[in-house]
Amino acid sequence: MKKIYIIILSLFCQLSINAQSVYPGQHLDKIKQPLNGEVKAFSFDLKDVRLLDSPFRQNMERESKWILSLGVDRLLHSFRNTAGVYAGREGGYMTIKKLGGWESLDCELRGHSIGHIMSGLAYLYASTGDERYKIKADSLVAGLAEVQDILIENGQKGYISAYPENLINRNIAGKSVWAPWYTLHKVYAGLIDQYLYCDNKEALDIMKKAASWAYQKLMPLSEEQRALMLRNEFGGVNEAFYNLYAITGNPEHKKLAEFFYHADVIDPLAEHKADLYFKHANTFIPKVIGEARNYELHNSERSKDIANFFWNTVIDHQTYCTGGNSHKEKFIHSDSISKNLTGYTQETCNTNNMLKLTRHLFCWDANAKYADYYERALYNHILGQQDPQSGMVAYFLPMLPGAHKVYSTPENSFWCCVGTGFENHAKYGEAIYYHDNNGLYVNLFIPSELTWKEKEIKIKQETAFPEEGNICLTVTTDKDIKMPVYLRYPSWTSNVEVKVNGKKMKIKQSPSGYITIDRTWKNGDKIEVHYPMHLYLTETNDNPDKAAIMYGPLVLAGTMGTEGMKAPAPFSNPELYNDYYTYDYNVPDSMKTGLKLDKKNLEQYIKSVSGNPLTFYVEKENVRLEPIYRIHHQRYVVYWDLLK
Repeated sequence: MKKIYIIILSLFCQLSINAQSVYPGQHLDKIKQPLNGEVKAFSFDLKDVRLLDSPFRQNMERESKWILSLGVDRLLHSFRNTAGVYAGREGGYMTIKKLGGWESLDCELRGHSIGHIMSGLAYLYASTGDERYKIKADSLVAGLAEVQDILIENGQKGYISAYPENLINRNIAGKSVWAPWYTLHKVYAGLIDQYLYCDNKEALDIMKKAASWAYQKLMPLSEEQRALMLRNEFGGVNEAFYNLYAITGNPEHKKLAEFFYHADVIDPLAEHKADLYFKHANTFIPKVIGEARNYELHNSERSKDIANFFWNTVIDHQTYCTGGNSHKEKFIHSDSISKNLTGYTQETCNTNNMLKLTRHLFCWDANAKYADYYERALYNHILGQQDPQSGMVAYFLPMLPGAHKVYSTPENSFWCCVGTGFENHAKYGEAIYYHDNNGLYVNLFIPSELTWKEKEIKIKQETAFPEEGNICLTVTTDKDIKMPVYLRYPSWTSNVEVKVNGKKMKIKQSPSGYITIDRTWKNGDKIEVHYPMHLYLTETNDNPDKAAIMYGPLVLAGTMGTEGMKAPAPFSNPELYNDYYTYDYNVPDSMKTGLKLDKKNLEQYIKSVSGNPLTFYVEKENVRLEPIYRIHHQRYVVYWDLLK
């Protein structure tokens, strides 16, 4: 979305996007267009990985209860209402309870959540094989097909949305409107995911008709009209059309993807200009993901360079210790983290989309730095987005000392980060393992089981990580197989110990790399790895005397109780559903924000709590530290003033 005044209460609010990307190596039975960009590592399909019990699986199970609780007719209500078909009224009375928040009938963004939910159901089905998710998704797709058919009968040529086409016309004319192509991207991505993950051919048919409508709508536009339209946020619709082109090979779909090339944003990145200040962060990220797909499909070195430059710029100059970025959804001045510790930092959708971009870059280079970043953002931001009590999710991850997380409501929020949340917690298996033409990458330490069909081998990973640094990989195979296994050597550890079938290996590799074990594997072989974890500080990039306390990849935050916190939780009233930036954290004046520590000898000041993994005390300061992903419903401090 173009640069607009950021008050969520206004209809000019800026958004975030999400939906699964298509990564090299996936959906080979459904992809027609070959990879042309150079790729060193390939993704597994989500269905090849099953999560075992862990906080990740527990998050997934909570999220699945929420997504299943939302009735199909309620989700389709706004689409049917707009199309003039049955919308839940009988005998003069409304029989369908309407959704609130950003899905209310007076919200121009209505309909975006059904796209996220179609994607979330697709990932849940792929991740578990549970038919409940496919059955519900099939009902949603069938309902959308009914709506689209009615609209086609009325002359709208494949248009499908929960709002009238006039919103698109307003966008083309440069009139005030709340990001209609952003919402269409959600629906398009959800339909594509339904085809790719659930083999729903009706979803692909809807998407093809929608693309035909878009092609007829957009191609007659002048360059001036196109440029004016692209000033409004359009999410990742460019990526969606690239993904559709990869499936169909239809040159019209490629041309649609290229139509959404936003020169005002992308051209400066191509020239390595990094003036991101006050740019809406998550308007940028999906456009760059589209460039990543362009590189993979067409070997555009320019697109590859844009993606690499952008990623490094954001990580090096805009990113907090937790892996997130932005203040009030905008990029900050480069290297100014300490000056932007507010209650509105780190929009969750930004982090999710940076993880998507990171996955593409890892596939190209197989560089462990991408996995290091992915792990940090996954544990410290995404995993902790969800409230374990209610299953609701947070919009921001505040860095204001003494702030706390603020969660959505089951039926009256539907913010962009709620939509993201339906997907975040359904696809944790996506980045644990990768492969090249010969061997297996183990990037994340999450209890799981991988089935690698082409190699006729299974790998079971058992671990209590991050509560301890030990992992065990067990091989199951009917025949001996020679291949290398690449174990990530994280940047946060040293002196890693590896045993194969009880025999200790000599390790020559260094942190932020890979330990290669190349041998013939037999059924029952075991790899045991110990990753030592230690305390260290991560200083802000503009002030060495303000720092966060880390343990392994985890950010440890000081727990600060509930003094002055409001009850009941904010935003339970539908009329306040997006009044986020007016929220007052009301931090007590007595809140402790400084610590006296020895940077070179943290263990002298910070002691672990016996029998309580990942809990520490700064003894002389009487401060309790826990991983930020485990802190809910209380205040916390992440960045501390280091006192002399």
